[in-house]
Amino acid sequence: MATTADDIATQYPIPVYRFVVTLGDEQIPFQEVSGLDIGYETITYKDGLGKKHMPGQATDVNITLKRGVVRQASQFFDWINETSLNLINKRDITVSLTNESGDTPLVTWKVTNAFPKKLTAPSFNGGSNEVAVEQLELMADDVSIEFA
Repeated sequence: MATTADDIATQYPIPVYRFVVTLGDEQIPFQEVSGLDIGYETITYKDGLGKKHMPGQATDVNITLKRGVVRQASQFFDWINETSLNLINKRDITVSLTNESGDTPLVTWKVTNAFPKKLTAPSFNGGSNEVAVEQLELMADDVSIEFA
């Protein structure tokens, strides 16, 4: 059982709201990041004695970034707009859970060679006072995790 501040800092789960996202060389605030999944397809071998399961190829990395729409030009739109057949601007992304002050990464997900595949505009509703949120879906080559 944790009894000291150091024990709590090392043994308790890190809150999900303390995260920083770096897209290329730029740190950008996001409301939500999802899809940082690492997985494998499965292969089933059947013979006269039963079934055997083995890992196959790595599954696709599909990441979703959500953030509030601001009055400035959309970096998401600029990025997906420059994408065309045989012209792809791939970028590396890092998502880090941080300490209380937000200046030290504790766990970092590194996404390699991400590119935009879909930009979704906010849902509009005249009866709501929610913030307008745009969503960018990305595909990437790989996700890895580093622990501080």
